[in-house]
Parts: sequence; structure tokens; C-alpha cells
Amino acid sequence: MFDPDDLEEIRASKEEWHEEEVEPVLERFGERKETFTTDTGGQEVDRLYTPDDVGDIDYQEDLGNPGEPPYTRGVYSTGYRGRLWTMRQYAGFSTPEDTNERYHYLLDQGQTGLSMAFDLPTQMGYDSDAAMAAGEIGKAGVAIDSLDDMETVFDGIPLDEVSTSMTINAPASVLLAMYIAVGDQQGVDREELRGTIQNDLLKEYIARNTYIYPPEPSMRIITDIFEFCAEETPKFNTISISGYHIREAGSTAAQELAFTLGNGIEYVETAIDAGLDVDEFAPQLSFFFNGHNNIFEEVAKFRAARRMWHDIIDERFDPDDPKSKQLKFHTQTAGSMLTAQQIENNVVRVAYQALAAVLGGTQSLHTNGKDEALALPTEESVRTALRTQQVLAHESGAADTIDPLAGSYYVESLTDQVEEEAYEILDEVEDRGGMLEAVEQQWVQRQIQDTAFDRQKEIEEKERIIVGVNEFEVDEDPEMDVQEITEEDQQRQIDSLEETRDERDAEAVDAALEALRDAAQSDQNLMPYIIDAVKAYATVGEICNVMRDEFGEYQPGSAV
Repeated sequence: MFDPDDLEEIRASKEEWHEEEVEPVLERFGERKETFTTDTGGQEVDRLYTPDDVGDIDYQEDLGNPGEPPYTRGVYSTGYRGRLWTMRQYAGFSTPEDTNERYHYLLDQGQTGLSMAFDLPTQMGYDSDAAMAAGEIGKAGVAIDSLDDMETVFDGIPLDEVSTSMTINAPASVLLAMYIAVGDQQGVDREELRGTIQNDLLKEYIARNTYIYPPEPSMRIITDIFEFCAEETPKFNTISISGYHIREAGSTAAQELAFTLGNGIEYVETAIDAGLDVDEFAPQLSFFFNGHNNIFEEVAKFRAARRMWHDIIDERFDPDDPKSKQLKFHTQTAGSMLTAQQIENNVVRVAYQALAAVLGGTQSLHTNGKDEALALPTEESVRTALRTQQVLAHESGAADTIDPLAGSYYVESLTDQVEEEAYEILDEVEDRGGMLEAVEQQWVQRQIQDTAFDRQKEIEEKERIIVGVNEFEVDEDPEMDVQEITEEDQQRQIDSLEETRDERDAEAVDAALEALRDAAQSDQNLMPYIIDAVKAYATVGEICNVMRDEFGEYQPGSAV
């Protein structure tokens, strides 16, 4: 990239600068810290970056033009100049009626895609009247018990005009079946349905813990979804391989990248072992990353992710379709970085995190509401979060050119460093037998826990400043509206569920569930049977209980 003679001259100039300019200043004033790093356990940040730090970069080999391998600079040749990222605010709370109202509000405010949050009982495969659901109905997201609820959520929203992301994992097959069923009712061709299901169970065992079944049957269900959607819903992303929750649990950027791509490798290998061709399903894989505070590290992480995934898929699986090697991703700003103290500061944090995602080339983006450290966001804070994206898109200039930080000595060097560390972690994962084995050994979990412990220690000792928390504090008794889910809201959902059970054809439900049980005992693809059960108005809990009976439930610490 640079002439070797030029690099020698640059090195000499840097040494002279350090001796004549920097050392006298250091002797007199020092610096704020002895060592600067991007984040806890992150990359060490040098005082100055020069062409010497990127002297061995080959533009065509390591960067390439946007839309060309290795996709470091993006998977689309026109970036955001042709089409902006999808503004997809994560939403869903209380009852389906409340969520439908919120979705219409967001679409009216200019949101360009829907993102569906489910309550904890739904995520765990329980109906709202189950004992395990008590007190949690509608709190972390919307309660979905049956197809009747999904119909209500999307009332007046044509599924051929929006794309919908669903943050659902263990019961992902059931909620996807409901979405397909609503599309069928609306007369939408299944080939036109667009969206994403998270469907990433490995990350649940690592960081999030909303699992139901053991890994082996979970991987079977995931593979069934891959196969079914490749044929029936080719525009629907069948998995969102998620580093977001790994980062929320405390990982470094490099760990987030390594463990996420490691999970991706495991899914691809499992699908191929099940007889699928890589080009049948790989173009429908998508990823989900965290947008954290350090702008430059996040940009480097996103760029490294694209390059690594291209090289991994190309070298390991040799696909014919270039789209199989393209990493496309959604970003959500970092919930773990929001503070209850001086809550208005969260608006600023979210804006910087969103900027990092856009500079890094995200395909869609959710910006957190300022009040999400306290509760589900209010309508006002949701609007501010959406406006943050719209200002970024239309006023900042960040979307006007592709990969604008490319060529920065710092960013290119940091991209290489993050990639190098992520590959080192992946090598250790491989030495341990792959991600499943590494999770079974609790090794992945320990790496994240150790990093989280170090970060908390740094905060407590004020080695890491969190504005308003351990520095620049004020005495405050903030008064603000928070979104509350009442007991009356929860009872409304239970009453609705009872009404659905009373009105449906019980014999049709029993027949559909029994057919699903037979399919689970065989090697048939489960998705058609789940769709039949959903259309008979079998509930999430009833369908998941059939598979609980057949597959068992995962117990933490049990053999994987």
C-alpha cells in the first residue's frame, strides 16, 4: 500500500516527533492514563497512527470495493445512497391490541420496518394462564398465545408492505408459523414475506437463557426452519445469529465477534450435515450485533465481521453463490450502557452508538429509548429514539458516502487488530471441539463472566468513567412517565386466551397436535405440522409442550 522507502521515512519522522515534541510534554504534564484501551479487555490504543500501521494492507485483497469480496467496505455497491438502512424500532408490550396501536404509531412516524418484542412467557413457550407466567404477562414484550393474537397485532398492517423482525428463539418455529398463517389469511404470497426470526439457540445457552429444549433437538428445529424457508419463504431471514446478548452479558468486542461467528459456523455445519446445500440456506442467514460506546472499535468490529465471514464461508464451505459469503446484520444500541442516573444522557449515548452502526454499514438499526434502564419505553421516548435515526440519516452526512472511515490509519489498524484477536479466540474454540463443546465445558461463559467482572471492577475503582454514575454525579429525584403493565392488562390477555379456547374446534386442535407429535418422533420437517397446529388455533404452550414431551427440557450444567 505504501512504498517501503516512504515507510522508513515515516518511522524516522515519528521517532523524531516523539523525542522532540512528545517527551518534553510528557515530562511536564503526563497523560490522563498510563494505558488507553478501546474497552475492558479491548485493544490498546496508541498515541498516534501513521501509514506504518497499515503498510501491509492490500486494498483489493483486504478491503475491496463496496459490494465486492471480501466485503470489508460493505455488501452493497451503493451503500445508503440507494436505500437507507431499515429503521426498525424494537416494540411490543402488554396485549396484542396495545402493540398493534404502537406499531401503527411507529409506522406513521416514519419507521420502515417492524421489530417484535415478546414477553417472557412467550419466549419460554408458556401460555399466559400457565403458573410460570404469573406476573410476567406483557411486561418484557407482547403476550402471544395463539394465532388470534398474531392476527390482532398485524390488524391493518399488510405483510407484503413491511418487513418484521421477531426476537424469539426457542419457540421461533411457532411464531414464524403464526406470521406465515397471517400472511396466508391476507392473501400474501409466501415468497413475498420479508423479515427475520432470531432463532439463535446457541447464544441462549451462552448468555440469555430463554431456552426450552436441549441443543440437539434445538439444532434439528433450526435446520427444519432453514429447509422450509428456503423453499417457501426465500426472502425471510431464517436466523439472526446474535452477538448482541453476548456483548450485553459483558464480552469484549472481539469476543462478541468470535463467539457470534463461531455459532454461525456451527449452524452452517449442522445444516450441511443434515443434507442441505450451503447455497440453499446461507443467503438467508443474518447477524445481530451490539452498537456499543466506542465508535471506532465498533466500526472496526463491523468491518472485520464482514471480512471474516466472507473468508470463513469461502474457505470452509466453498459456496457458488456470492450471497452465501455476505454478512448482513442488524444493530441495536447497547441497553447495558443505559443508566438510570441522569437519564437524559442516554439520548446522547444512543446517538453515538447509532452513528457507529451507520459508519460500520448496518442493514437495519434499533435505537433504544432513554428510559429503557427503568421500564419499557414510553411513546415519547420511542419517538425520540426514532428521530435520532432520522436526523442521522438526513442531516449528519454519515449516509452520503460508503464506508467513510476506510483508509483511516487508526480504523484500518483497529480492524486488523479486532480481526486478529477474534481469530485467536476462534482457534481456541476449535481446539475445544467447536462452539457446542466450548459451551458444554462452560468455557465461553467463563470468558464473558471474567470480562464483565473486570469491567465492573474498573467502574468501581473509577478507572473507567461512566458519566453520571461514578463521576459528574448530581443529586436528583427524577420525575418521568414510565410504561407500566397493570394486573388488569394481564387479566385481559388471560380472558382473551380463554375465549379463543372456547371458540376453536377442539378436535382439530387435538388432531394437529398429535400429527406434530408423530412428526417429532420421525425425521420429517416439523414446520408444516406446526403451521397446521397454529391454523387450528393451538396455543404456543400447547405446541411447545408437545415438543417438550418428545425432546425434553435443557437443564443448565447438563451435558450438551
